[in-house]
Amino acid sequence: MKVINSGILELILWTIALLGLYIGGAEAPHSFSFCPLDSLGFTWCPGCGIGRSIHYFMHGDFTISWAYHPLGGFAFMVILFRIIELIKLNKKLWQMY
Repeated sequence: MKVINSGILELILWTIALLGLYIGGAEAPHSFSFCPLDSLGFTWCPGCGIGRSIHYFMHGDFTISWAYHPLGGFAFMVILFRIIELIKLNKKLWQMY
């Protein structure tokens, strides 16, 4: 039996991540971070603020988004492009059945 990688799990995870960043307010105090550098006690990280930047970018606050991280808008566009590509892939797979 041939296994076809449809990317459905990746599609679900990216969609939930963007919804979480959109709904979850960026105004919450800093209490938990997935950042390994933050866990090690470093005060600066090249990725710090990108989640808040994406949040503000999705809400249309582009200047605040840029202030948090200059690549937040680019990261959002890349993730959105990937979601669209995964939807197209899954649409083609569903049409084959």
